[in-house]
Amino acid sequence: MRKIVKTILNITYRPVLVKYLSVARSHTYKGIGFSVYPGVFHPLFFYSTKLLLRHIERFPLKNRSFLELGAGSGLISLAAARDGAHVTATDINPRAVECIEANKALNGIDMEVLHSDLFEKIPPRPFDIIAVNPPYYRRRPNSDAERAWYCGENGEYFDRFFSGLRPYTHPGSEVWMILSDGCDVDMVQALAGRYGWRLNCCATSSNWVELNYIFRIERSGIP
Repeated sequence: MRKIVKTILNITYRPVLVKYLSVARSHTYKGIGFSVYPGVFHPLFFYSTKLLLRHIERFPLKNRSFLELGAGSGLISLAAARDGAHVTATDINPRAVECIEANKALNGIDMEVLHSDLFEKIPPRPFDIIAVNPPYYRRRPNSDAERAWYCGENGEYFDRFFSGLRPYTHPGSEVWMILSDGCDVDMVQALAGRYGWRLNCCATSSNWVELNYIFRIERSGIP
């Protein structure tokens, strides 16, 4: 049924959504004002960001070090910083980095913003919380904008994520990742295990379009 609904929505509403997102749009979330630039993943039109944000908002964040990989417009990072976390927000898309910087200035929020392909430009240091809404469709991305959606034909994004994660964690770190039933979860789990990690599903949420899973990434041993 979800596949049928998704197909109908793509045919009916996608052209309208593409046109709407072709210009910068301003929004507000719980007192946080933010803009979303064209080519930047929109946190309000796609369910995964909102679900991950609501999950993270349940936890005490004050004075905790917080890393968001692939932050897009920066909404999750902005909310975490507003709640007292020491935030580092990153994205591979230069347009997204510009968007995060603008939203940071708009809200008068102090946080570190880095243009980085995963961990590439982040000095190794452990974070208390890491949040990631990854690209999870299996296809090679051909633009910066597509990197928000596609993880590579063989899950290359996840291979690099799990292989590079350990220097950025300590034994008490919480690493949260959201995936959906449109993702090859078995592939992601296999790549996690290759580098000594396991996926522990802590929450699920469904709508007419997709089923989402929130996983806590945990150490399973030394590879």
